[in-house]
Formats: sequence, structure tokens, C-alpha cells
Amino acid sequence: MEIQKKKCSLKEHRDINANIYCKKCEKYMCNKCEIYHSKLFEEHQNFILNKNLEEIFDEFCEEENHLYNKLNYFCKTHNKLCCASCIAKIKDKGDGQHSDCDVCYIDEIKEEMKNKIKGNIKFLEELSNKFNEYFKDINQIYEEINENKEKLKLWIQNIFTKIRNTLNNREDELLLKVDNEYDNLFFKADIIEEIEKLPNKIELSLEKCKNIGKIENIYKLLKECLEVEKNINIINNIKSNINNIYNSKNIEIKFIPEENEMKEFFDHIITFGKLKSITNNYCNLNLS
Repeated sequence: MEIQKKKCSLKEHRDINANIYCKKCEKYMCNKCEIYHSKLFEEHQNFILNKNLEEIFDEFCEEENHLYNKLNYFCKTHNKLCCASCIAKIKDKGDGQHSDCDVCYIDEIKEEMKNKIKGNIKFLEELSNKFNEYFKDINQIYEEINENKEKLKLWIQNIFTKIRNTLNNREDELLLKVDNEYDNLFFKADIIEEIEKLPNKIELSLEKCKNIGKIENIYKLLKECLEVEKNINIINNIKSNINNIYNSKNIEIKFIPEENEMKEFFDHIITFGKLKSITNNYCNLNLS
């Protein structure tokens, strides 16, 4: 990969190639600027631009108080690269976040990560092959659920046509409840949209896995491995949604009023409300 040349950050030297970068100052510097910078800020560490800046910083910890600390360790507990300050027992000023974790040198985890990638490649390839079948079944399930939902709503509407004049509010309430029940027990259309994105996520992760073995930089390799694992966690969450969708096939909601319940209800409606004269201190009601 060709190294992209950076220009000096000083306005007067903007046509001169930069040789170093100071992370603390966030400035690129040519040879002239480097001389003055080194004298003024001896505690700053300069990075020689002999490779891409991203690759340079791959080796260093990103924690705020661990600037310039190399990532020589791997925390198995948190699945994360860390530096000596991260695993230190001293927990002052944000140090020691991994002092009680299962930590090893990065060289010890390299082969384990590569073997895990092989398993991830197999997992992603199998999932990619099965996805079209999954999506076809899910669409069919979704259509059946919507069809049953509309049938249920129609059945409710047919019942309420018999008592429309007095039960409009109750009908609207039950229809809304049907929608809520389906939303809670089944799944919404946005899950379909999420699943539609799965093939692309699988293919990208699969391609990344296949290219990881070519990476020589151990820090870049480990970070790419962690990114793949993050994507696989997302894919597994989507798979969990797929399993929930399949399980929802056995759930059905019905609206079945009992015969005696309906008779009592209609009788109550027919006899509900009576008029009678009530005398109080405020007014007299005269029904003549």
C-alpha cells in the first residue's frame, strides 16, 4: 500500500512534506518545524511518518491517560487490547481497568484469533447459503400473520355491527388492542427490513475474515478480528429474531364471546339506564 504523503501543518510550509506527527499537538511537521518543536516540547512523542498514520496508532493505547503506551497485552475477560497501565494494580487516574482480568501477551493470542476466524468463516458461509430460505419462510409467515390479523379484525367488526349505535367506542378499543397484542407477540415490519440487510453484513464480514490472514501488522490483525466478532454478535441477534419469528407461528389470538355472555350483555344494553325524578337542593327534575 502506497503511503499517502502529508504536508506540514504550518501555513508557511504547507508545500513541504511532513516527516513527523505529534499526537498531542495534532500537527504534522517538516524537518524545520520538528527542530523547534523538539526543543519546546521535549515531553511530546513524535511519530515518524514512515507508514500510514492509522497503522502507527494501531500499536498504542487509546485510553486518555495511557498516551504512547504500547498495546502489548490482550484482556480475555473483556476481549480487548490493553497496555501496561490498563493491567496495572494501581487504579489511580483511570489506570488498572483490567488489573483483575485474565490477561496475556498479544503474541499468545494471535494463533487463537486466527483459528477463531476459520470458525467464523465457516459460520458465515453456512449462514449465507441458508439466508434465502430463511427470508422466503419469514415473508410467508409475515403474510399469514397479517392475513390472520385482518380476519380477526373483520370478525370483530362483524360482531359490532349488531350493536354499532351503542358500542362504537368499545369496538375501537378492541381493534387497537388487537394491534398492540400483535406488536407485542409477533414482530413488526421493521424487523423484516433489518433481516434484509443481513446478507450484505454477512458478505462484508466474510470478506473481512478472508483478508485477515493476509495482514502482517499484529495490532491491525487483532483489531480486525475484534470487528468481525462484533459483527457476528449483531448477526446472532438477528438470528435470535428469526427464531422468535418461527416460534410465533404457533401463536394465535381469537375473539370468541360466549353465547350466554353475549345474551347477558345485550340484555344489559336493552335495559341499561332509567329515568326517575330526583329532588335535591340544587334543582328539580320534572319529567312530564
